[in-house]
Amino acid sequence: MQTILEELEQFAIDVILERRYGKRATLLRALLYLLSFPYRWGVAARLWLYRERIAKVHHLGVQVISVGNLTVGGTGKTPIVEMIARLLAQKGRKVAILSRGYRSKPEPISKRLSRLMFPWIPASPPRVVSDGKTIFLDSEKAGDEPYMLARNLKTVPVLVDKDRVKSGLYAIEKFGTEILVLDDGLQYLSLFERTNVVLVDREAPFGNEYVLPRGTLREPHEQMKRADLIIVTKCDGGDTQPLLARLRLLNPHAPIILCRHAPRYLQNFFSDERLPLSELRNAHVGTISGIARPESFEKGVKNLGAKIIYSKQFADHHRFSAQEIERVIQHTHARGGKMVVTTEKDAVRFPPLGSSLLPLFFLRVEIEIIEGKEAFESWMERLVKGHQLELEEIETLLTHV
Repeated sequence: MQTILEELEQFAIDVILERRYGKRATLLRALLYLLSFPYRWGVAARLWLYRERIAKVHHLGVQVISVGNLTVGGTGKTPIVEMIARLLAQKGRKVAILSRGYRSKPEPISKRLSRLMFPWIPASPPRVVSDGKTIFLDSEKAGDEPYMLARNLKTVPVLVDKDRVKSGLYAIEKFGTEILVLDDGLQYLSLFERTNVVLVDREAPFGNEYVLPRGTLREPHEQMKRADLIIVTKCDGGDTQPLLARLRLLNPHAPIILCRHAPRYLQNFFSDERLPLSELRNAHVGTISGIARPESFEKGVKNLGAKIIYSKQFADHHRFSAQEIERVIQHTHARGGKMVVTTEKDAVRFPPLGSSLLPLFFLRVEIEIIEGKEAFESWMERLVKGHQLELEEIETLLTHV
């Protein structure tokens, strides 16, 4: 069933990105284009309702930082969220990360039906992936990104719930949180008075320029005006001036930061062994991935000097089986490969594996700011010194929100 759904998803992506041709693909693109108009109107109506305070908004009495993007997937949000949360925690602020847990294991259907039939039943508390000390959920129950964040941020609580007002209140009450960081939060409008960090992928800043479902834009590119800080990711070369000029037209006031996802080391999947990136130089390797932009990952491996002799790509967020991974290892071994390399995001979805013909590594990447470092540090400093409500005021809000 998973394979069939992924094949349908990949077919739709290929049609949208014009990788498929023929009469059926052309007709489907035309239909999706027509459907994009009501989608655009719906987005505009929703934004208006929140802007005019007709739709209910909440102020929780703490700072809220939303990290998100206008497009669907592929901008590298998770390392940015990790960097911001880590820096704030290092500066002594009590931070919690709130995620919706995309493609995490849903609640049992019995619980969901009970709430629909009996709305007075109290809602379940948010799922606590980590309390800043202990990790309680795996990647299947938490979602890939929340689990990865919990694993890399040992002192930062990570919570999962579609209702981030509820999870935010829980974080404030249980963990004394001062700053809430929303992972993929630009389209979550219920939390008021927040800082919007909007990410832009240099390689595909606005996807194919169409809104969903014809394109990959969640919102029209004009909504870049809502950004308080713009971070352009994957700046590994190429001319950025045309993109910067366009961003400045769309948003004249927000600082623009240029960064890249810098590889740091190779981490053995089976142990804590770390290898320097020099091990990839002239090495024959296999790759396996299930992310939105696999070509970007593979390009990065090649740029480190490796020769990819076998590659297997799966749909984004694919949950791997042991057989699929072993097959990639076997094919790589048969071609004389030295190792198999994957992404950190994929590695958290790997099942337990036994002995292997080849070592299996994931590529650890971290954010490196290459332009606008002073502006970013100034922005961070303002967050650290941001005004906080007194505890009594927060407790009042908790009882009335």
